[in-house]
Amino acid sequence: MDVMGRIERALYAAVSRADVEACPPRLAAAMRHAVFPRGARIRPRLCLAVAAACGEDEPEVTDAAAASIELLHCASLVHDDLPCFDDADTRRGRPTVHRAFGEPLAVLAGDALIVLAFQTLAYGAAVTPKRLAPLMLTIAGSVGVPCGIVAGQAWECEASVDLAQYQREKTGALFAAATVAGAASVGAEAEPWRPLGARLGEAFQVADDILDATANPDAVGKPVGRDLALDRPSAVRELGLDGAILRLESLAAAAVDAVPACPGATALRSHILTETMRLLPKELARHAA
Repeated sequence: MDVMGRIERALYAAVSRADVEACPPRLAAAMRHAVFPRGARIRPRLCLAVAAACGEDEPEVTDAAAASIELLHCASLVHDDLPCFDDADTRRGRPTVHRAFGEPLAVLAGDALIVLAFQTLAYGAAVTPKRLAPLMLTIAGSVGVPCGIVAGQAWECEASVDLAQYQREKTGALFAAATVAGAASVGAEAEPWRPLGARLGEAFQVADDILDATANPDAVGKPVGRDLALDRPSAVRELGLDGAILRLESLAAAAVDAVPACPGATALRSHILTETMRLLPKELARHAA
């Protein structure tokens, strides 16, 4: 099965465990709305790519780790879109969860997806119990405190913010979890993969800042101009557009250099460079090239 097929199958199976007769129907519908139809699935794809490069031996474990990470990402988007944060009307080209189902159900759907992520990991990794604890700690650390995405979001509530730290936590933490979990899911030494994920996460956030400053909302399927409107930290605001593009190129090169030695290193490096530059709008990608 192709990578996207594996990811969608794992996510469908996970959400189906919640969407049963005993579950409040509108809560189940809100959770499905948050997860499907699919986005780019960048983080689970990265998890599977690292596992493949390391010599994947238990696809069920890797699929569970990848699905868990994506469920956490979807939960973070539900909460990030709420009126108390971005107050966004659209996500992936359609109404956000709180616009479609109301704010209370959006909060609960995000909470339920967080719990479902760890249930999914526990179910999938049961075949190799020795791998479950490292995966659980890695993924939990990427969403909690002191340095996970919750902490990253909380920096928006502080009077002063270090941009690099903010980006490492709000975005980089889940990318680092994807690379570390990809290696841990096959029983490989996992921590050497953390710098790769951290650099890719920062690159993604820089690209997102560029999109927020330059993209058409219809093209990206979500509101733009939110960093300026909400006075949030942004690579474009701090470095300027050209400086942000240069920063993205630098992070892409650093990510390629951070790939540890493994059987599939050459192919993975090529894949990372291509995918990172695709994050830019086409006209800016041509300018960067």
